[in-house]
Amino acid sequence: MAKVASKASSSAARGANRLRIVGGRWRGMRVEFPAVEAIRPTPDRVRETLFNWLQTKIVEARCLDLFAGSGALGIEALSRGAAHVTFVDREGAVVRHLKKTLQNFQAANAEVIAADAMAFLSGVPKACDIVFLDPPFASDVLMKVCQRLNQGWLSKDAYVYMECSARSPLPVLPPGWLVYRSKRAGEVGYHLIRVEGEAAENFK
Repeated sequence: MAKVASKASSSAARGANRLRIVGGRWRGMRVEFPAVEAIRPTPDRVRETLFNWLQTKIVEARCLDLFAGSGALGIEALSRGAAHVTFVDREGAVVRHLKKTLQNFQAANAEVIAADAMAFLSGVPKACDIVFLDPPFASDVLMKVCQRLNQGWLSKDAYVYMECSARSPLPVLPPGWLVYRSKRAGEVGYHLIRVEGEAAENFK
């Protein structure tokens, strides 16, 4: 997931370039990621809350991690039983590292694509059950991405996760998109959206 990395000492940087899987078959395992300035992994406690929200939906779900960065969200989804995850990132170093990480995890149900998010969404759509959106906080791309996702990229009753600065409001959402869960952790605002505007009565 995208964002602002601090420029600290080399030892601190090494510590910052590692994350822990918080649940599922790979629980407790560490994932390293390259020292790319734009990467800021979704914090452990945020991932734990998000996947508690998704616990009845993640198994056998087809997922899209659109601003993959460290791969934290997509790898967590695979750990918890997702059927398939497509990781998309425009940084070559990120793509190469994600491919290596997934190979080490023997994750055959995943693919990594080197592409800009909007360019990727201009291709032939494949309907997804869950989409993770965590672009750089300074980016204004969320509204455009949401509009493009609405053009065949979402299955019926899909969920879209958005992470952004807690100081910034969510973009204007397409018709039929309902904010179902929303929380804040420090400077991070994170939101789970149910598509098609139906009340998720069975989603606990």
